[in-house]
Amino acid sequence: MDRARLAEPETYLADNAGKLIVLDEIQRMPDLFMTLRGVIDEGRQRGKGNGRFLILGSASPELLKQSAESLAGRISYIEMVPFTPGEVGTERADRDRLWLRGGFPRSYLAEGDSASLEWRLDFIRTYLERDIPQLGPKVPAETLRRFWTMLAHEQAQMLNAARLASSLAVSGHTIARYLDLMVDLLLVRRLPPWASNAGKRLVRSPKTYIRDSGLVHALLGIESADELLGHPVAGASWEGLAIEALIAAAPRSAEAFFYRTSAGAEIDLLLKLPRGRLLAFEVKRSFAPKVGKGFHNACADVGPSGAFVVYPGTERFAIAQGVKALSIDDASAEIGATK
Repeated sequence: MDRARLAEPETYLADNAGKLIVLDEIQRMPDLFMTLRGVIDEGRQRGKGNGRFLILGSASPELLKQSAESLAGRISYIEMVPFTPGEVGTERADRDRLWLRGGFPRSYLAEGDSASLEWRLDFIRTYLERDIPQLGPKVPAETLRRFWTMLAHEQAQMLNAARLASSLAVSGHTIARYLDLMVDLLLVRRLPPWASNAGKRLVRSPKTYIRDSGLVHALLGIESADELLGHPVAGASWEGLAIEALIAAAPRSAEAFFYRTSAGAEIDLLLKLPRGRLLAFEVKRSFAPKVGKGFHNACADVGPSGAFVVYPGTERFAIAQGVKALSIDDASAEIGATK
């Protein structure tokens, strides 16, 4: 956004009324929302349609609230996710690079793994020291980094707020506030448990995922593919990559959950789709995937419309009665067929 051109925003927007105007980093000029409201309403009275402004910016909770209040009925939101597996090609090397480096374009397209890691470390530092304070929340950068790193160590695990609070010497309420912040900034996914089966003793804590696998690895100091394959987080990291791709393929109205009972029945991802369709996914980072009794028992409890195992291979085959093994691409296509 060229701030000098917007010194008199009403004049500039009126002079360029016939053009698509792109407003980038709008969180730096939140007062523009009220100006845009007047310009949009005036344009509607003169018969101008939608699509006159493209607004880009960081995901700030306060910014989203302000835009919703000022531009209610005048704005549509699109969440821009990092690259997904389906966007980087079908070659094994491309997929492995995406898993290691994550989907942020400058990280994925870096000249080498070292340069990619440097970019991600700079991103983390800049986000903690500059961007988050500018967006409003007042949290010490080092404390938030430690919290973020702890979540990386516990990728794909159920949230243990008491343990995190003890490690950081803060209250459970503070941990909840930190997690809310990271979720609102689209850096962490909080996957809630499926709670529609009243006859079972269900797990109540959410699972947490750092949404970009490259950030997981940067926070843990993992630079190369060899380091990743030998690290305990490898399976959980690939699970997070797959789950983000599957959720990205779902319609905007879809709801995502996991399912786990105290007896060990478990489904990694349940997608509640339009028209009542419910899909169950187990994620396995193995080219010879198998499903255990826990997944079968969970499917018997929930009764999904389809049950699938997502794995790194490309072939599609039956793995058990009523369960198919799919690649991430085929699973995404299965989900997308409901849009």
